[in-house]
Amino acid sequence: MNANRVIYYEDPLNDDFAGNHIKPRRVGRNFRFIRRSCLWRIPAFLLYYLIAIPLVFLISKIYLGVRIENRGVMKKAGKKGCFLYLNHTQYLDAFIPPLVAFPKKAYTVANADAVSLPGLGWLVQMLGGLPVPNERGGLPGFIAAVEQRFRQGNVVSIYPEAHIWPFYTGIRPFRSTSFRYPAKLQCAVFTAVTTYRKRRGLFFWIRRPGMTIRIEGPFYPEHGLPVKAAAADLRDRVYRQMCKTCGREGNICYIRYVQRGKETTDDDIDEGALCAAGND
Repeated sequence: MNANRVIYYEDPLNDDFAGNHIKPRRVGRNFRFIRRSCLWRIPAFLLYYLIAIPLVFLISKIYLGVRIENRGVMKKAGKKGCFLYLNHTQYLDAFIPPLVAFPKKAYTVANADAVSLPGLGWLVQMLGGLPVPNERGGLPGFIAAVEQRFRQGNVVSIYPEAHIWPFYTGIRPFRSTSFRYPAKLQCAVFTAVTTYRKRRGLFFWIRRPGMTIRIEGPFYPEHGLPVKAAAADLRDRVYRQMCKTCGREGNICYIRYVQRGKETTDDDIDEGALCAAGND
């Protein structure tokens, strides 16, 4: 599959190609990250398991062409909560954690944009959205919510790259900040990496590539290290594993990314123009 579209980028750490132009709402001290009322929790349970999960399964299988590999490794977490780290390559990436986590519930750390569409913020939260505060006063409540969802035995999913790069075939650099949660809680961490393949079989006519999600882990923070050092070490191990998964043969290029200022040709494949080896 040849990439017909090229996206130029400058900063692999901060550039974002989501293109949603949503004005984020204030997520601060007064934001309610967790609702304890039965009038909230019961509808949230029914919405998630009876409506959202079946719809997510159908859309993921038919439209996105999702295949999940090595999903059984998640059982190593037992009944305890865990953290799941994913690469961010789709507008519909939020569909992946519920499929990977099932039957546990997935709570996904997201930008404040996720709860900013008028009249739909409540729906995102019922389905497991945990918006990152855009005001400092919201941090204590957010951190408490992440830790509580973990202690309840759920899967907390995080996109450490933070920004959407559609159909990107590599792993972009990311900071160790989000790894402080599992480092502090001394818990299991898994990776779920999306790679892309040519659609075959019944849906061969769909041009957009299918998604293959490969689960790896568990990874555990090093005992005896300060939280900051343990987070940095955990980040490095997770990053290496994610890069290894992305480097597998058959990860095809649908959109080509080229760093501005670098001379490129149609055949260039390097750190900036990421079309994985083995493209067809």
